[in-house]
Amino acid sequence: MSRTISRRTMLRGLGCALGLPLLEAMRPTRGFAADAANRPPVRLAFVSFPNGAIMDAWRPKGEGESFEFGPTMQPLADVKSQITVFSGLAQENGFAKGDGAGDHARSSASLLTGAHPVKTSGANIRVGQSVDQAAAERIGHLTRLPSLEIGIERGRDAGSCDSGYSCAYSNNISWKNATTPMSKEINPRLVFERLFGNSLSGGQTRRSRVRQSVLDVVSEQAADLKNRLGQTDRQKIDQYFASVREIELRITRAATAPPAEPPKDFAMPTGLPGEVQEHIRLMYDLMVLAFQTDTTRVITFMTANEGSNRPYRMVGVNNGHHELSHHRSEQDKVDQLKKIDLFLVTEFARFLKTLQATPDGGGTLLDNCLVLYGSGLSDGNRHRHDDLPIILAGKGGGTIPAGRHIHVGEAPLNNLFLSLLDRMDAGVPSLGDSTGRLKAIDS
Repeated sequence: MSRTISRRTMLRGLGCALGLPLLEAMRPTRGFAADAANRPPVRLAFVSFPNGAIMDAWRPKGEGESFEFGPTMQPLADVKSQITVFSGLAQENGFAKGDGAGDHARSSASLLTGAHPVKTSGANIRVGQSVDQAAAERIGHLTRLPSLEIGIERGRDAGSCDSGYSCAYSNNISWKNATTPMSKEINPRLVFERLFGNSLSGGQTRRSRVRQSVLDVVSEQAADLKNRLGQTDRQKIDQYFASVREIELRITRAATAPPAEPPKDFAMPTGLPGEVQEHIRLMYDLMVLAFQTDTTRVITFMTANEGSNRPYRMVGVNNGHHELSHHRSEQDKVDQLKKIDLFLVTEFARFLKTLQATPDGGGTLLDNCLVLYGSGLSDGNRHRHDDLPIILAGKGGGTIPAGRHIHVGEAPLNNLFLSLLDRMDAGVPSLGDSTGRLKAIDS
C-alpha cells in the first residue's frame, strides 16, 4: 500500500542526490495543502539560436487560432496547441545607437536583458540583468539549483569577438547583474553531475572512477521507495529511471565517439559529443530531467554562440552559419540557411514532444512550462533587431491560452518577459527597456 512521502524526497548515495518526479504519493489528499500541492510549479526556459532566420519561411500565415505555420515551423505541427507565435517583438537595444558595428554581440547581450551593452573588449563590460536571473533571484531558493545555464559551444569571456565588443557579450545570454555573465556549461556529463552529484562529499569523483551509474549507487533506497508506492507511481518511477539510465549511456557513448571532422576555422572541443545533433539532444533531455525533478525551474540554453560559423553537415550545409547569414539574397545561401533554421526547429520540436510525453501533476510537463525559443536578430543579412523570431511553448500551468499567432504591432520583447515573470510568482516592476506587461497574451 502506498503512503504519503515528502515532495522533497531524494535518493542519496555515494556522492549523488537523485531527485524524483512528482508522484501521487507526494500529494496531500485533503484541505488547502492538497489544493496547493496539486498545482505543479511553473518552469521557465529560454532557448536561443544565432544569426537570425530567413523570416519569409519563418512567419506564420493568419492570426489568432486559425494561423498556419510557415515552412520553418512545420515540425511544431504536432504541438501546435501548446505554441504561441509572436510577431512584432523587438530588442531595440540590439541596434547600434551610435556604436557602429557589432550587431551579433549586441544581439545576444540584449536578447534576455533588453539593455544596450557598453562597447568594450576590456573588463568594464556592462549590459543588464537578464530575465532568467531576475526569476532565479526571486524563486531560486525553492530548488536545489537556482538556475541552470547550458550551451553547445565553448567561448571565452575575455578579449574581443565582434567589432570591439567583449566576447562575454557574444558567448552569454544569462547575466546575474549588469557586469556578471553566468557562464554556460557545454559538457553533458558535467551538467548531469551538477543535477545529480554532490560535490561537497567528493563522491562524484569516486563514483566516476568505478564507472557506477547513479542508479546503482541509490539502488537500495530505490527498491525501498518502490515498495512504498502504488502501481501508478511505480510505473512513473520506472519510466523516470529508464530515462536517467538512457541519458547516462548516451553521455558515455557521445564522449567516446570519434569527433566529426571540423572545418579549418572551427576548433572542436575535446571530451564532448562529436555529433552536433546528439549534443543538442542530450542538452534538451537534461533540461527535461532538471524540470521533471524540480532541481531547477529556470534554464537558459544557447544552441550556439552568437555569430557562430558552425556548419550543419547533417543537413547538407557545409558552409559556416555566420558566413551564410550574409547572403545578399543569393538563393543558394538562402536555401542553406532555411535548412539550418529547419534543423534547429526540428530539434526544438523533439524537446517539446518529450516534455509533452512526461506526466506532471494532472497534465504534462509541457503544460506547466514556459519555454521561449528565439533569436536577437531577425534578418541576419541586414542585422535587424525588430520583428524578432519568437516562439513561446507551454501553457504556464494554464495561465497562457496557447495555440495562437499574436501580432503585437511593435513592442519590446521585455514586455513579454514581465508577463512571464508574473506567472512564475517572480514579478518585477520593470526590466531593461520594458514599458509594461504584454497584455495580448492574456486573452
